[in-house]
Amino acid sequence: MSRDLSELRLLIDGIDQQLLHLLNQRAGLAGEVGDIKRAEGSAVFRPEREAQVIQLLQSANQGPLRPDNIAHIWREVMSACRSLEAAHRVAYLGPAGTFSEQAALAFFGTSIEHLPCASIDDVFQATAAGRAEFGVVPVENSTEGVVARSLDLFLNSPLHVVGETSLLVRHNLMRCENTLAGIEAVLAHPQALAQCHAWLSEHLPEAERRPVASNAEGARMAAGNPAWAGIASERAASQFGLHIVAHAIQDDAFNRTRFAVICLPQTLPAPAATGRDCVSLVVSVPNRPGAVHDLLVPLKQHGVSMTRFESRPARSGQWEYFFYIDIQGHPSQPHVASALAELRGLCAFYKVLGTYPLSD
Repeated sequence: MSRDLSELRLLIDGIDQQLLHLLNQRAGLAGEVGDIKRAEGSAVFRPEREAQVIQLLQSANQGPLRPDNIAHIWREVMSACRSLEAAHRVAYLGPAGTFSEQAALAFFGTSIEHLPCASIDDVFQATAAGRAEFGVVPVENSTEGVVARSLDLFLNSPLHVVGETSLLVRHNLMRCENTLAGIEAVLAHPQALAQCHAWLSEHLPEAERRPVASNAEGARMAAGNPAWAGIASERAASQFGLHIVAHAIQDDAFNRTRFAVICLPQTLPAPAATGRDCVSLVVSVPNRPGAVHDLLVPLKQHGVSMTRFESRPARSGQWEYFFYIDIQGHPSQPHVASALAELRGLCAFYKVLGTYPLSD
């Protein structure tokens, strides 16, 4: 016998009351955990623990909720519980409405203190100086490759990576007027302009492409000039009261950006192993034949999978390079530890940028 709408609503209301009771129970237990952690002097936020909680729930799920639904719901639950102790201050490339802000909210949940910064350099500086506990910076895009400035800043920074998150990035063209006509300039971050190159060439070939510090900053500037348009997220359009005149103009329909979560080691040490982990490092080798090939030998011999290998000029004037490497695993695993030890012996420069759980 089918149930009518009023009956279903009563059942949902009853379940909502049960959920509220259980969530408050959970918050109380989380508060007790926080008390113990403070007494021990350990960190309240443990990304590996939160990753394990979400993975366990996703594995146990028998209902219609999708894995990404579960991740989003429980990240918000854990964020709200953490904020009862103290909300984490998180720095990111601002202003409000950037994809970096979205990445911060996706990783930490919405119960954070926001610290929008004018540049990626400022995110590193604010986090290293202690003005923010954590920073979120873009490191790689599926269309344009690595974010060079982020990689360069890691070289001399005391910060390390404790987490990552990946966003499906949809770029939207927005302006004061609800039309494509009369656009003289398009303002956006250089990466966004590059990711929308084909669309802009076809639809706005005469418009100037003007790079700015962030997409949200471009949207903010476009809000003050009817002849300008910005490329940014729907959140930015709402933030600055703009019309979206063209949706999803990125050249790659599956355009994704990967973000790193960074902090000082004293804020949070390297997360423990979860079974799905990554080690990021930067190395250089003596400029001799076969040196780069030799870097890969320890990984192969110990069965360690490499998922990223990027080079950046060392700016020494001697045609030397730094190599940024991601490997799967955790240094607590013997085969990973052995591979890293051998690799370090081959390098003129060796720095572990971070060990952290892989994002979904």
